[in-house]
Amino acid sequence: MGGALVLESAALLHWLEREGYGPLGMTGISMGGHMASLAVTNWPKPLPLIPCLSWSTASAVFTTGVLSKAVNWRELEKQYYTQTAYEEEIIQMLEYCGTDSFKMGQDFVKNFPDNVDSLEDIDVTSRMFNFDSPNKTESKEAVHSFATSRSTLSASSERLLMQDAPKIQCINQTFSTSSNKNLTIQQGHRINNRTKSDTLQRESLRFMKGVMDECTHVANFSVPVDPSLIIVVQAKEDAYIPRTGVRSLQEIWPGCEIRYLNGGHVSAYLFKQGLFRQAIYDAFDRFLQKYTV
Repeated sequence: MGGALVLESAALLHWLEREGYGPLGMTGISMGGHMASLAVTNWPKPLPLIPCLSWSTASAVFTTGVLSKAVNWRELEKQYYTQTAYEEEIIQMLEYCGTDSFKMGQDFVKNFPDNVDSLEDIDVTSRMFNFDSPNKTESKEAVHSFATSRSTLSASSERLLMQDAPKIQCINQTFSTSSNKNLTIQQGHRINNRTKSDTLQRESLRFMKGVMDECTHVANFSVPVDPSLIIVVQAKEDAYIPRTGVRSLQEIWPGCEIRYLNGGHVSAYLFKQGLFRQAIYDAFDRFLQKYTV
C-alpha cells in the first residue's frame, strides 16, 4: 500500500507541475500523515510536508500502541512457529532502524496478558491431562497405595498403630516425597512452557516489528530535499502513535520542526484541526520565502 501511494503521489505531483499548479505540498492525518511522509521522501525537489498525528514508523502503532490489542497475535505466533522461512530466510533480510527495536519487543512481551492460548500452552495442557503419561500413572499408583494404607490403618487397633508408628512415618514420608516429586515435575513443565511461550511471543513480535519497520520506517527512505519545510504536528497524549523507544523524526530529518498540542489522537483530530491548518500555512510561507524569486 505504501509503495503504491508513493508512486501515485509522484504521478500526481508531476501532473500538477505540468499543469502549472504550485507551490505544491503534502499533508495528512494519522496514517495519511505517515503516507505523506513516505511520498515526500521520494520527491526530488523541496516540498512542504505537514504530517499530523503520525511519527517515524507504523510498527509501534501495532506492537505497543492501543491498536496492538486488535492484532491476532495467536495466529501470527502460529504462522511464525509453523513457517520456518520466516525465521530462517526473511528475518535475515530485515533492517532494524535503531538499537531499541528488540527492547520494545521485550517491553511488550513483559506486559502481555497471561493466557493459555499460545501453542506451547495448549500443548503442555494436553500433556498434563493425558492419563496415559508416565507422570499421571505414577500419581495414580501413589494415590491407590495411599488409600490402601489408610484403610489398613483405620482397621488396626490403637496398639498396632503405636507399634507400627515408625513404619507408618516412613510410608508417609515416601508418599510425601512421591507427591512432591510429581508436583515438581508439573511445575517444571509449566515453567518450561512459560519460557517457550515467552520466547515465541518475543520472536514473533520482533519479526512483526521488523517487517513493518522495513516497509514503513522513514529512516529506510531518503531524507527529503529540504527538512526545514517539514512541520510535524503531534499530540502529547497520543496512545495510538507511541513515541517511546522510537527514533525521533528530528533525529532522522535534522532541521524539521515538531509542534506538540495538548490532547490525544482522537481529541486532536476532532478539536485541533485549526492547528493543523496553521502548520500548513506556515510550511508554505517558508517555501515561498526560500524558493520564490
